Amino acid sequence: MTDIINTLAGIAAQDPLDALRDHRAQAKENAQLSFEALLEPAEAEEFSQRDRYAVAAFTAGLLGSPAAEEFYRDLLRDEDEVASWAIAELLDEALPELDSRASGHGPYGIFESAALADENVIGPWLSVEKKSIEVLGPQLAAGLEFAHLLVLHPRDSRPEHMALLLDAGWDEDSIVTLAQLVSFLNFQIRISTGLTALVHAPAAALAPVADEPPEAVDDDGEATSARESAASSKGSEALARVGDRVSSYSDLKRPSLFQQSGLGWVPWIAPVAEAELTDVQREALIEAGRAKNPYFRLLARDPAALRARTLTDLDIFFNTTDGLGRAERELAATVASRLNGCLFCASIHSDRATEESGRRDLVQSLLDSGIHTPPNLGDAVWDAVVDASAALTLTPQAFGPAHVTALREAGLEDADIVDVLNCAAFFNWANRLMLSLGEPEVLAPGK
Repeated sequence: MTDIINTLAGIAAQDPLDALRDHRAQAKENAQLSFEALLEPAEAEEFSQRDRYAVAAFTAGLLGSPAAEEFYRDLLRDEDEVASWAIAELLDEALPELDSRASGHGPYGIFESAALADENVIGPWLSVEKKSIEVLGPQLAAGLEFAHLLVLHPRDSRPEHMALLLDAGWDEDSIVTLAQLVSFLNFQIRISTGLTALVHAPAAALAPVADEPPEAVDDDGEATSARESAASSKGSEALARVGDRVSSYSDLKRPSLFQQSGLGWVPWIAPVAEAELTDVQREALIEAGRAKNPYFRLLARDPAALRARTLTDLDIFFNTTDGLGRAERELAATVASRLNGCLFCASIHSDRATEESGRRDLVQSLLDSGIHTPPNLGDAVWDAVVDASAALTLTPQAFGPAHVTALREAGLEDADIVDVLNCAAFFNWANRLMLSLGEPEVLAPGK
């Protein structure tokens, strides 16, 4: 089958850039296998083929990728022409006004911690109207609202959103697949955006014009939109109806600030019990020890997607035969996690960036102050990696040829730049899974 990322990026087979992607052959192959597992599975009973293509087309539109939106709408038209037009109308309603201002970019969201309130960013919310629900059905309508949340408001995910999906007819297995699908597309489309920029980058150019992260907005309770309030009310009602199928952890010790290490993670819907993992699910974990981890046992509800995702991850971050240094790979992951607001992922990967680089204070300063562009870490490579990773993480993506030039001028080869793109894009996948299916907790000493 044609490699979809290459197709979206305009890369022909045997192109020199395709050969660079082959340096991470497992990542390349398993990104394609992720597409097949999530978009074209052998069986799609609980989450139909039409609905998968509809979610994909909608997600691509939210991500500002005309090529990907048309690719997935074309697949959707083959399944349901009317649904394709309904998705186009929803996108007109769902997309914010985008211009050169910082406020034209996500990720948006409200931090639960009052200590991070200065970084709250108000953004557009979607509530699917009755006329669209009549065309698409209540289950898909709820899935599209969830996709909008994950793309534009990943850190606004709450247990109530699990309840809304369950209440609309999704079951736990299909919720995991839905979260994987939307999160994977955030990787697929971002990496194709980055590779397109690499294709079109000139041999030399002016320094990049940096795109600012979203402006922070204090949440005083009045800035929250009527739609957000309505969604919160519906979520509370759904939570009451679904009962113990969703866990909300009233006594959880939640982190108040970004930190290096010391965090765990708890799921909002039930993982597969360790004793009940099938052979296929255990094989999908890749590493046997992951059977103890509730996050991986939750993702094991869709073993094909989990297996492909894990192998993609391992090749991007742990294949050190060549390419970008491990510290810089972890730095890219940290930047994406910090900008998206994933305290758990930021804790893990900032700690690894420190371990690989020995720069604990510098890494902590990034966590404390947030992502600023242009960055000023006092290291040309790190500054370029931070700027590029942030630009790729903004929604829609702001990464372009000028960022490629900046990375080259900092001394990175094109193969290194592909690693930067892979790492930042991958954590736009990982962050959305962690944020949408559960939340972090502060571990007790010794855990």
